[in-house]
Amino acid sequence: MNNLKHIALFALWVLFPLLSTAQVGFVHKQSTEYEKPTDPQVLNKLDKWQDMKFGVLMHWGIYSVPGIVESWSICSEDEDWIPRDSTITYSDYKKWYFGLSQKFNPSKFDPAQWADVMKNAGMKYMVFTSKHHDGFCLFDSKYTDFSIAKGPFKDNSKADALKYVFDSFRKDNFMIGAYFSKPDWHSQDYWWDYYATPNRNVNYVIGQHPQKWEQFKTYVYNQIDEIMSRYGSVDILWLDGGWVAPENHGQDIDMPKIATMARSKQPGLLIVDRTIHGKYENYQTPEQTIPAVQLQNPWESGITLTDNWGWVKNPHYKTPEKIISILMEVVAKGGNLLLGVGPTPEGLIDQPAVERLQQIGQWMKKYGNAIYNTRITPIYHSNDVWFTANKNKKTLYALYSLPEGKSVPAIIEWEGNIPTKHGKIKLVDSGKNVKWKATGNKVQVFMPKSYIGSTESLALEFNH
Repeated sequence: MNNLKHIALFALWVLFPLLSTAQVGFVHKQSTEYEKPTDPQVLNKLDKWQDMKFGVLMHWGIYSVPGIVESWSICSEDEDWIPRDSTITYSDYKKWYFGLSQKFNPSKFDPAQWADVMKNAGMKYMVFTSKHHDGFCLFDSKYTDFSIAKGPFKDNSKADALKYVFDSFRKDNFMIGAYFSKPDWHSQDYWWDYYATPNRNVNYVIGQHPQKWEQFKTYVYNQIDEIMSRYGSVDILWLDGGWVAPENHGQDIDMPKIATMARSKQPGLLIVDRTIHGKYENYQTPEQTIPAVQLQNPWESGITLTDNWGWVKNPHYKTPEKIISILMEVVAKGGNLLLGVGPTPEGLIDQPAVERLQQIGQWMKKYGNAIYNTRITPIYHSNDVWFTANKNKKTLYALYSLPEGKSVPAIIEWEGNIPTKHGKIKLVDSGKNVKWKATGNKVQVFMPKSYIGSTESLALEFNH
């Protein structure tokens, strides 16, 4: 595919939002180019990652205490999705927010429960917020006291939370991802109190204070080094805060140096420097959107189970059926789904989320063969059916995405992807054959009586 076609396809991503960002908040613009890695170890891990299809992104931090949008309320930008107490000054609000570090005491912190819930949901990889934009660390960093290990949770045996989160998911054979924010709004070397904080960017002129920026670069490098060195095997370094980039006010954190160090500790590490296309964005990350068309390059859609990344009070949940439908579309278009689930301030996955994830997992146990380890097929969508292909490219899966409020009909139809002559179409969950016929370019599948009227999506398998 030539570069012009790449740019045209990727540009479509921003034109088809999955949902409004009014509550979800800031959504990154997408990269318009992709550079394939050349390191064989990275390519091997990328292929393994593409097999997994379904992962979880967990935002957890001091913002969980009041149940508000993560970090962004301390950013001095007038956006309707950034809620802030209008009865106090901005500076007082920041003091209050940062003071939540002395109230974050997750006494029921149970990462084994997290891992169990996500495993039962059918997820295969995880990404956890080691540090969000507010600078609060979920690991015991020796470079700051602004961390879970220095507040009221410090005497808990699991105070170095990142270790226990990673260990719990590793025991369940998850691929391990570390989310890390490049900006740090708590650091005096990024937001210097000498100046106001007009927006999300560094609040001083780097050219006039080069030593201060060098200190910040060293801080970022050292904290990533801690994560890469002290917490066992890490598969993904997921970097957020795409505005921290050389072309934006000279915010160059020296990614080549960081990447060299990180991969010396974690060979084959996937690096996801979000929206900064090039050799350090090994896969791309449309946020709260699904690309309009099938894409050839590795990508994942980050989409939340509720309307927020972190835990909030009285959330609005998407239905399990909606998540399954999203997963079908994402996989048929060549991507992975990274589902956002926020643990509670006490340190648990709350029951409404557990129940929905259990239902998703039950579906995945039945139909996961049509999702995991699959790749794209040229004809990937027809009517309410999405298509995936086994790696042998001979076996195709027809994923019937049940329209909202509808039930399984007596006949499921699609165009293209005609089964082999005298071939069989099977139900993926039972392996039983179903009757079918092809007329020209149209396929009709006659559903067994036991499926007609069901309110559950399904998958079929056939040779092509």
